[in-house]
Amino acid sequence: MTDPDLSNEELLPVPLSLPDEEESEVGDELYEHHRIVVSRKQDLLRLDKYLMRQLPHSSRTKIQNAILAEAVQVNERPTKSNYRIKPGDLITITLPEPPIDFRVLPEPMDLDIRYEDEALLMVNKPAGMVVHPAFGNWHGTLVNGLTHHLNNLPTGRNGEIRPGLVHRIDKDTSGLLVIGKTEYAMTHLSQQFFHHTIERTYLALVWGIPKEAQGTIRSNIGRSVKDRKVQAVYPLDGEDGKSAVTHYKVLRTFGHVALVQCNLETGRTHQIRVHMKHIGHPLFSDATYGGNKVLYGQRTGAYKAFVDTAFELMPRQALHAKSLGFTHPVTAEQMQFEVELPSDFASVLAHWEQYAS
Repeated sequence: MTDPDLSNEELLPVPLSLPDEEESEVGDELYEHHRIVVSRKQDLLRLDKYLMRQLPHSSRTKIQNAILAEAVQVNERPTKSNYRIKPGDLITITLPEPPIDFRVLPEPMDLDIRYEDEALLMVNKPAGMVVHPAFGNWHGTLVNGLTHHLNNLPTGRNGEIRPGLVHRIDKDTSGLLVIGKTEYAMTHLSQQFFHHTIERTYLALVWGIPKEAQGTIRSNIGRSVKDRKVQAVYPLDGEDGKSAVTHYKVLRTFGHVALVQCNLETGRTHQIRVHMKHIGHPLFSDATYGGNKVLYGQRTGAYKAFVDTAFELMPRQALHAKSLGFTHPVTAEQMQFEVELPSDFASVLAHWEQYAS
């Protein structure tokens, strides 16, 4: 994915596999992994920072190591990390192993399909299933199963490989996804997401009881400068991140946790998880954002044992995509779908309800 300000650049859609930090034995042959032509509108920027924007799956350390190893060249010459790229520069990344020949392989799966017609289908994704093949998850994803279920899925815009997808949910989030089965349906649904006319309701179990029973969280969300694997909140009027809006409403409380309904206007990466942490209420059992430890309640042995049991019942973030509402791309009918809570979520709620009573 390219930075929005750099959208006019030529970036070959092949995955980058930068070398690990440990030394490794390499052969003589090099393979081109990326060829980037810097946009005429690009301001002067350090080479390593520029590549971090272009290659979000790679850490700054790995990029700098690749530059030190002269695997990164600008205008066919090796350079340093602090080189300031200029409009029209040609950046290439060559590595000893060939780039992955990425193809979505069809795999038979028992998909939980809740609705299907000629234009689209609705699938209830279980927690633990990755939506789209990516680094470390090339098989067993929802897209692999969809490719087997359907012979011909649209691939997305500009050659991006994301068959039928118009939105995604995290690996350990359960719930509804809509899939476009034709190019027209995919484009139509994508426009609804872009214009925020899709109704999306999530259920989240959060630590603590929010002071306000309902409210709206507005901020920018972008990659954390401290840890690029997670997202962080930035000021709305700042240059970092993209605007994100989450509406929440407390549905029930269970002593030291609360069941919260969240409705999204925007769909930023980890949006609900980041926003709820931002207001002091991380999602229960969310290891990435600090919800996998006791955050509220007295630290007694009995209470800690109770919470540990709750973590065992739900060893993933307590987030479920409960409902989706949208306009059908062909019939213009208003469609509304809803799925029940999965067993782990229902079990952890019952566990907390027993504690509260």
